[in-house]
Amino acid sequence: MTDPVIDLRGVTRRYDEGPPALRDVTLTVRPGDSVAVLGPSGSGKSTLLNLIAGLDRPSEGTVTVAGTRVDRLGEAASARYRRAHVGLVFQFFNLLDDLTVRDNVLLPAQLAGTPGRAAREQADRLLDHLGLTRHANATPGRLSGGERQRVAVARALVNRPALLLADEPTGALDTAAGEDVRRLLTDLHGAGQTVVLVTHDLRLAESCATRVVRLRDGRVEEDR
Repeated sequence: MTDPVIDLRGVTRRYDEGPPALRDVTLTVRPGDSVAVLGPSGSGKSTLLNLIAGLDRPSEGTVTVAGTRVDRLGEAASARYRRAHVGLVFQFFNLLDDLTVRDNVLLPAQLAGTPGRAAREQADRLLDHLGLTRHANATPGRLSGGERQRVAVARALVNRPALLLADEPTGALDTAAGEDVRRLLTDLHGAGQTVVLVTHDLRLAESCATRVVRLRDGRVEEDR
C-alpha cells in the first residue's frame, strides 16, 4: 500500500490554560486524496492546517508529512520542509504587491535554490496552464480577486509539492471568482494533486473534495 502523504497520530495542541485546540486527533491522507476540513469557528481547523504545514507544533502526538516528522523540526528546517513538500494558499492571497505576477510565482523556487532557467520555465508553464500568461508582467493589484488567487495557486505549485494546503481559498472572493477557484481545485485534484482545504464553503467541499472531515471542539466528529 502507498505510504500516506499525511499521518497524524494522537495529536493534541494546547494553548495556555484554555481547552485544547485539538484533542487526540488521528488522521491519514493518502496520495491523490482531496480532503475538505469543515467545522464551526474555534473547532480546530486552522490549528490542524498549521500543524501539517509545520507552522506550529503539537503538545502531544506525531505529525508526519511526505515521510518527514514535522513535529521534530526547528524553524529553519520547517521552512525547508515547506519549500520542498507543501504548497500553501491563503484566503487573502499573501502576494507581494511590489513584484510582478511572474516574480511572485518564481519566489518559492528561487528560495529553494532551483536553477534560474528551470524555475522560469516551471513558472511560465503554470502561468500558461492557469490562464495567466497575459498578466505575467503585471503587479497583483491590477488583477481581480479570482486572478490573484490563481497566482497564489501557481506560486504554491511551483516547487511541485506533494501536498497543497488551502485555507478558506474562496473566502475573500465573489460568487463568480469563487466558482473559478472551485473549478481550478477540482482540476488539480483530477490531475492527481493531493489537496487538504479548510473551508466554510459547502459548494467547494462538495465539488472538489472526495472526503470530508468535520471537527468540533478539537475532535474529529466525522470522517467520510
